[in-house]
Amino acid sequence: MTWITFLIIFPLLPACLVLLFKSVSIQKWVVIIASALICIGSVCLALTCTQAEAQYFRVTPDIVNKLVATGDITLALVFLYVCRHLPLKRYWIPLLVVVQYGAVVWYDLSGRVPETTHCLFVDNLSVIMALVIGIVGPLITVYTIGYMEKYHEEHPEVPDRRDQFLSAIFLFFSAMYGIIFSNNITWIYFFWEITTFCSFIMIGYPQTEEAVHNSFLALWMLLLGGLGFAAAILYASSVCGTVDLRQLLTMKKSVVLLPVLLICFAGLNKAAQFPFAKWLLGAMVAPTPSSALLHSSTMVKAGVYIVLRCAPVLHGTAAGAMVALIGGLSFLAGSALAISQRDGKRVLAYSTIGNLGLIILCAGIGSHLTLWAAVLLIIFHAPAKALMFLCVGTVEQQTGSRDIEDMNGLISRMPLLTIVMLIGLAGMFLAPFGMLISKWVVLEVLARKNPVLPMIVIFGGELMLFFYVKWMGKLVAVTGPQPQQGEGIGIEWSALGGLAVLTVLVCGLFPFVGIYLIEPMYGCDPMLSRQAIRAVAIMLGLMLLLPLGFFIPRKDLVHVDLYLSGANVTDPHKFMDSMGTARDCSFKNYYINKYFSEEKLFPGALVGSIVLLILMFSMEKL
Repeated sequence: MTWITFLIIFPLLPACLVLLFKSVSIQKWVVIIASALICIGSVCLALTCTQAEAQYFRVTPDIVNKLVATGDITLALVFLYVCRHLPLKRYWIPLLVVVQYGAVVWYDLSGRVPETTHCLFVDNLSVIMALVIGIVGPLITVYTIGYMEKYHEEHPEVPDRRDQFLSAIFLFFSAMYGIIFSNNITWIYFFWEITTFCSFIMIGYPQTEEAVHNSFLALWMLLLGGLGFAAAILYASSVCGTVDLRQLLTMKKSVVLLPVLLICFAGLNKAAQFPFAKWLLGAMVAPTPSSALLHSSTMVKAGVYIVLRCAPVLHGTAAGAMVALIGGLSFLAGSALAISQRDGKRVLAYSTIGNLGLIILCAGIGSHLTLWAAVLLIIFHAPAKALMFLCVGTVEQQTGSRDIEDMNGLISRMPLLTIVMLIGLAGMFLAPFGMLISKWVVLEVLARKNPVLPMIVIFGGELMLFFYVKWMGKLVAVTGPQPQQGEGIGIEWSALGGLAVLTVLVCGLFPFVGIYLIEPMYGCDPMLSRQAIRAVAIMLGLMLLLPLGFFIPRKDLVHVDLYLSGANVTDPHKFMDSMGTARDCSFKNYYINKYFSEEKLFPGALVGSIVLLILMFSMEKL
């Protein structure tokens, strides 16, 4: 319990220190030291608490419950304060705050709260989430130091509030640890809403009209999920007689399915699944570390984590099948919509929605093998996606653009950064990296259960393959000599290098992760067979040869002009068309807007997901 307490409480110290000390150099050392300690704490927790059975810890509830009630009141006042200048036409945002917090605070103060003595717990899923938060998170935080310094040099019009930005990051760490270690759903709700507040702060950081609009868009959408969570607390307390998560998940399904579905509703909302995907897309206006930490690799994982927790109740129910279909629709729609995007961050945002949808699909099915695959997806997705976001942020700072078309031939301009990006891209779709391993497991399981869901995974996977391959092709396509550019220097590279190494390691070490962390929870998996492990090891070794080849010095390299079927003119970047006119040669991707544009696909995904949500709750008794 020592490490659990440390991980929940300690991040509050650096959160306060970066607000107290305005010196950038002092903030830098606070961030570095605190990040290192959080990482060490997470690893120590994994070394001491990894075992087959969950461990539950007694906590004197009276004092802590009063603190949580005080925290709920404080959060309500803070949310109402930030809404003070909103126009009347957006009245629903403070109304959401008043309704849900009014109910929760009344519940907290009513004296009818069921007692939960084992308020904290840890199991292997908590350990895995703690490692994701405590390793990927600190690396992104360290990257933030150098990134924010250059960000303000490039955007002098943006008020320098990096102390608030860094404080929000550490507050977010504390809240995430609170979510994964709490066994009391009232505590989970409190920490859940803190992550909403942190997201609001970070999205609105640039203080532009678009950023402010998107921050309030995220606020009301996430508050909607919080309303579902609050309703689950009230129902569980009054009807089920408990707010103990362990007890809820072991009670009769017909009794607890409704509060579990309300919690899943909050999880789908936090994971930016359709119809709530728009808040995540709007969050891309925030500085890159926010996109990498809160909106791709970590905070949205809180949503899939809570749905995974609810999987034992969802398993074998019609409502659980609807949850799986919502995830499948989000996977398919997110992958398809990414094809038409040129903005690198927007591509990654849709990809995040899609990958989280695949995890939700697995959780909705709820069998041991699909849960095995879902946990693997969480592990593999976090470092690769965080790495890609940070790389896009670095490219934007160095070139002034995050348009994929402007990344043409980046391998010759910024070779080291491009190699790191290629590792991130490979981690998302290429054999033998983890995402492909996980999808392999999902397909193998679903093929035995449902004829529709495997088709969703196959087609969604092919769409994802398409947009990642064309991005990778842009990076390595060299159409002529190009000048070298800066690749970013300083502390950012410790984060980029660390995430690149981590992306490879989680693949190479996946058998150990499976045997020691996942297998005790869900049993063995076919991917842990000796033949599968040997095949992955061989493929990984061959894959590593490709980036190493870029470092081999070659003196006999010759730059040649583009070959254009004999139609070249004197200028190697032009060609002669059929009318005898010299035209510029261009090398561009296919975006197929005719079929995959947001205007065509987004409305259908919204309507379909809303219908599935309605069916999910209507099938609560089935």
